[in-house]
Amino acid sequence: MKAFREILQKVEEFLDIPIAKLGSTHLTLWTVLQLLVLVMLLLYLSGKLRTWIVEQLLTRTRMELGARQATGTIIRYAVLVIGFVIILQTAGIDLTTFNVLAGAVGIGLGFGLQNIVSNFISGLIILFERPIKVGDRIEVGGVEGDVVRIGARSTEVVTNDNISIIVPNSKFISENVVNWSHTDRLVRFRIPISVAYGSDVGLVERLLLEVAADNPDILDEPRPAVRLMSFGDSALCFELRIWSTTLIHRRGVLTSAINTAVYRKFTEQGIEIPFPQRDIHLRGDVSPSGSSPRPSVPDRPR
Repeated sequence: MKAFREILQKVEEFLDIPIAKLGSTHLTLWTVLQLLVLVMLLLYLSGKLRTWIVEQLLTRTRMELGARQATGTIIRYAVLVIGFVIILQTAGIDLTTFNVLAGAVGIGLGFGLQNIVSNFISGLIILFERPIKVGDRIEVGGVEGDVVRIGARSTEVVTNDNISIIVPNSKFISENVVNWSHTDRLVRFRIPISVAYGSDVGLVERLLLEVAADNPDILDEPRPAVRLMSFGDSALCFELRIWSTTLIHRRGVLTSAINTAVYRKFTEQGIEIPFPQRDIHLRGDVSPSGSSPRPSVPDRPR
């Protein structure tokens, strides 16, 4: 028992060895271990608090998932900041000693960490202004997919191929963002259709509206519409305009279904879908008989 006490006393003496000095406070190994344990505990508890707020507390309200996620994240950031200050005070570290360090860190942030700070500030702007939210269908920088997570530095977007793409938050502030479901999930699609010259325009319009009426993913209100957009080189160019709320994340499926149905309808009714045609004109002298003259042969020396 006495040996155990001696070992414990030596461990305490070892942990009380000062390794740094912050103002009038001596930083020991015991202080460092205490800070590490408390910070890890703070991160764990703040994460649990965010999950409880998003999945239990706010589910009783009418808030959307994106709004709940944003609220939970903002509350977690506030808890982390307040908790970190309390931990430093509890460990006996005077925050005024960090003034010089804060100035040095500020210079470092201004030069080496510009992108990180920019992404962090952009993340806060996204959480407060909510130009995008979890569940939105977006396009930004050539990336198209569903937003599944908005973090402090980046946003996770999942494509139709089930590939997760991590997009820096600054892109949502500095670039044009297409949000297909920002206000609601009602979106109009424009599908180009071409028919050969000489086709019955009224019949084409009727068949296209029938195709739209037969598709369960196309809404009756707002009503589908057909427009003759232009006279092409080889075809009459129509546009089928339809509204949908179910396939905004799978536009290719809707377009393929419409094109397949249109092709079947046109085939049944004998409406030709044109293909580019080109006329070739040969220029040159032509003999009266219609054949090209033989080339002249120079006289050979005798």
